[in-house]
Amino acid sequence: MKFRRTRPADVDVNLTPLIDVVFLLLIFFMVTTTFTKETHLAVELPEADGLVAEVQADLLEVVVNEAGSYSVNGLALINSQAETLRRALIKAAGDNRGLPFVVTADAKTPHQAVVTVMDVAGKMGFSSLSITTQKPEAEQ
Repeated sequence: MKFRRTRPADVDVNLTPLIDVVFLLLIFFMVTTTFTKETHLAVELPEADGLVAEVQADLLEVVVNEAGSYSVNGLALINSQAETLRRALIKAAGDNRGLPFVVTADAKTPHQAVVTVMDVAGKMGFSSLSITTQKPEAEQ
Protein backbone atom coordinates (compact mmCIF):
# COMPACT_ATOMS: atom_id res chain seq x y z
CA MET A 1 0.00 0.00 0.00
CA LYS A 2 1.20 3.25 -0.98
CA PHE A 3 0.54 6.13 1.39
CA ARG A 4 0.59 9.62 0.17
CA ARG A 5 2.85 11.95 1.84
CA THR A 6 1.15 15.01 3.17
CA ARG A 7 2.69 18.16 2.10
CA PRO A 8 3.91 20.38 4.89
CA ALA A 9 1.89 23.56 5.19
CA ASP A 10 3.55 26.77 4.18
CA VAL A 11 4.82 28.58 7.23
CA ASP A 12 3.51 32.15 7.31
CA VAL A 13 3.88 34.81 9.87
CA ASN A 14 0.85 37.03 9.95
CA LEU A 15 2.12 40.61 10.39
CA THR A 16 -1.26 42.28 10.73
CA PRO A 17 -1.54 41.91 14.55
CA LEU A 18 2.08 43.05 14.92
CA ILE A 19 1.44 46.19 12.88
CA ASP A 20 -1.71 46.89 14.90
CA VAL A 21 0.23 46.66 18.15
CA VAL A 22 2.99 48.96 16.84
CA PHE A 23 0.44 51.57 15.76
CA LEU A 24 -1.31 51.38 19.12
CA LEU A 25 2.01 51.92 20.91
CA LEU A 26 2.82 54.83 18.64
CA ILE A 27 -0.54 56.48 19.35
CA PHE A 28 -0.12 55.84 23.08
CA PHE A 29 3.30 57.50 23.21
CA MET A 30 2.15 60.42 21.08
CA VAL A 31 -0.80 61.10 23.36
CA THR A 32 1.06 60.74 26.65
CA THR A 33 4.15 62.71 25.69
CA THR A 34 4.14 66.36 26.62
CA PHE A 35 5.68 68.67 24.10
CA THR A 36 6.91 71.59 26.13
CA LYS A 37 9.57 73.96 25.05
CA GLU A 38 11.45 74.91 28.15
CA THR A 39 13.89 77.74 28.01
CA HIS A 40 16.42 78.30 30.71
CA LEU A 41 18.16 81.60 30.56
CA ALA A 42 21.34 82.18 32.44
CA VAL A 43 21.07 85.79 33.53
CA GLU A 44 23.98 87.62 35.06
CA LEU A 45 23.03 90.99 36.41
CA PRO A 46 25.35 93.86 35.54
CA GLU A 47 27.64 95.25 38.17
CA ALA A 48 28.05 98.93 38.83
CA ASP A 49 31.81 99.32 38.61
CA GLY A 50 31.72 102.52 36.57
CA LEU A 51 32.83 105.94 37.61
CA VAL A 52 30.62 107.99 39.84
CA ALA A 53 28.59 110.42 37.76
CA GLU A 54 28.59 114.10 38.55
CA VAL A 55 25.61 115.21 40.57
CA GLN A 56 23.74 117.90 38.75
CA ALA A 57 21.98 120.64 40.66
CA ASP A 58 18.75 120.32 38.68
CA LEU A 59 17.51 116.78 38.57
CA LEU A 60 14.37 114.88 39.30
CA GLU A 61 14.91 112.08 41.81
CA VAL A 62 12.24 109.54 42.70
CA VAL A 63 13.05 107.39 45.72
CA VAL A 64 11.18 104.11 46.19
CA ASN A 65 11.44 102.53 49.62
CA GLU A 66 11.15 98.85 50.56
CA ALA A 67 7.36 99.07 50.92
CA GLY A 68 6.94 100.62 47.46
CA SER A 69 6.20 104.18 48.64
CA TYR A 70 7.48 107.09 46.58
CA SER A 71 9.11 110.40 47.32
CA VAL A 72 9.94 113.01 44.67
CA ASN A 73 12.98 115.19 45.37
CA GLY A 74 12.74 114.38 49.08
CA LEU A 75 8.99 115.02 49.45
CA ALA A 76 7.04 111.89 50.39
CA LEU A 77 3.82 111.18 48.48
CA ILE A 78 0.58 110.37 50.26
CA ASN A 79 0.08 107.09 48.37
CA SER A 80 1.79 104.93 45.79
CA GLN A 81 -0.62 105.35 42.90
CA ALA A 82 0.64 106.24 39.44
CA GLU A 83 -1.61 109.30 39.17
CA THR A 84 -0.27 110.76 42.43
CA LEU A 85 3.28 110.20 41.19
CA ARG A 86 2.46 111.87 37.86
CA ARG A 87 1.06 114.96 39.61
CA ALA A 88 4.13 115.21 41.85
CA LEU A 89 6.42 114.96 38.84
CA ILE A 90 4.49 117.69 37.01
CA LYS A 91 4.76 119.90 40.08
CA ALA A 92 8.50 119.25 40.47
CA ALA A 93 9.53 119.44 36.79
CA GLY A 94 6.99 121.78 35.29
CA ASP A 95 7.35 121.73 31.50
CA ASN A 96 11.05 120.81 31.53
CA ARG A 97 11.22 117.21 30.26
CA GLY A 98 14.97 117.47 29.66
CA LEU A 99 15.83 117.14 33.36
CA PRO A 100 17.82 114.07 34.29
CA PHE A 101 15.42 111.55 35.84
CA VAL A 102 16.97 109.40 38.58
CA VAL A 103 15.24 106.39 40.15
CA THR A 104 16.64 105.33 43.52
CA ALA A 105 15.06 102.12 44.76
CA ASP A 106 15.74 99.92 47.74
CA ALA A 107 17.13 96.49 46.87
CA LYS A 108 14.01 94.83 48.31
CA THR A 109 11.56 97.10 46.52
CA PRO A 110 8.84 95.27 44.60
CA HIS A 111 9.65 95.25 40.89
CA GLN A 112 6.21 96.64 40.06
CA ALA A 113 6.92 99.86 41.98
CA VAL A 114 10.05 100.57 39.92
CA VAL A 115 8.27 99.69 36.67
CA THR A 116 5.46 102.09 37.59
CA VAL A 117 7.96 104.93 38.07
CA MET A 118 9.62 104.16 34.73
CA ASP A 119 6.25 103.89 32.99
CA VAL A 120 5.02 107.24 34.33
CA ALA A 121 8.32 108.91 33.39
CA GLY A 122 8.16 107.46 29.87
CA LYS A 123 4.56 108.56 29.34
CA MET A 124 5.43 112.07 30.48
CA GLY A 125 8.30 112.33 27.99
CA PHE A 126 11.39 112.06 30.20
CA SER A 127 14.17 110.56 28.12
CA SER A 128 17.21 110.80 30.38
CA LEU A 129 16.38 108.04 32.85
CA SER A 130 18.97 106.44 35.13
CA ILE A 131 18.87 104.07 38.07
CA THR A 132 21.21 104.52 41.00
CA THR A 133 23.27 101.62 42.27
CA GLN A 134 26.03 101.09 44.75
CA LYS A 135 29.34 99.37 44.42
CA PRO A 136 29.61 95.84 45.80
CA GLU A 137 30.71 95.77 49.44
CA ALA A 138 34.03 94.13 48.63
CA GLU A 139 35.11 97.16 46.59
CA GLN A 140 33.89 99.95 48.88
